[in-house]
Amino acid sequence: MHLAYPAVLAALLFCIGLYGVLARRNAVLMLMSVELMLNAVNLNLVAFDVWLRDTLHAGQALTLFTITVAAAEIGLGLAIVLMVFRSRGTADVDRLRDLADSIAPPTDNTPDSAPDSPPSQDADPVKGKAAA
Repeated sequence: MHLAYPAVLAALLFCIGLYGVLARRNAVLMLMSVELMLNAVNLNLVAFDVWLRDTLHAGQALTLFTITVAAAEIGLGLAIVLMVFRSRGTADVDRLRDLADSIAPPTDNTPDSAPDSPPSQDADPVKGKAAA
């Protein structure tokens, strides 16, 4: 078997996954790109295992281990993304950089923002106008 074919395919898959991680801002698409990169590594492990004719098949065993770790990683990652999406309403990583509780702008409750004079007694507190 020629080693060049699976190695080129694995390099292509890895580059596509790397582009997805660097270019995409959606957390789910970034997780999918990481999985694509892991599958490229798995393809290399199996290809080199076959090329070296290892009697223990260590490359295939390591591939099974990385598939198991990748499954746990995608399950945990999707659970985190789902909880973040439910609480924040977005999965865009640029909007999630702030660790605040919500993405709503803070209200200005400083003493400097208080009005200069208290409202009159006949003013409607809801509308801020004088009651007619």
